[in-house]
Amino acid sequence: MAAMFIRVDVDPAVQSNAALCKQLVEVCPVDIFKLDGDGHVTTVEDNLDECTLCDLCIDAAPGGQVTVVKLYRE
Repeated sequence: MAAMFIRVDVDPAVQSNAALCKQLVEVCPVDIFKLDGDGHVTTVEDNLDECTLCDLCIDAAPGGQVTVVKLYRE
């Protein structure tokens, strides 16, 4: 099932930083990120609706390298 509430965008430049890719996987409390076979970070679509909007991924990747886009109106 596709995410209904948020979308997580990861800047392509993140993929060249193996430590940051690993950190994104480790910091997320609801397992939104995983590493693919090449060590690049990807999102787990089925887990996006579990996001708590904690901003830990945003804090880990400063400068707008990770953004959480709300697909709803508050």
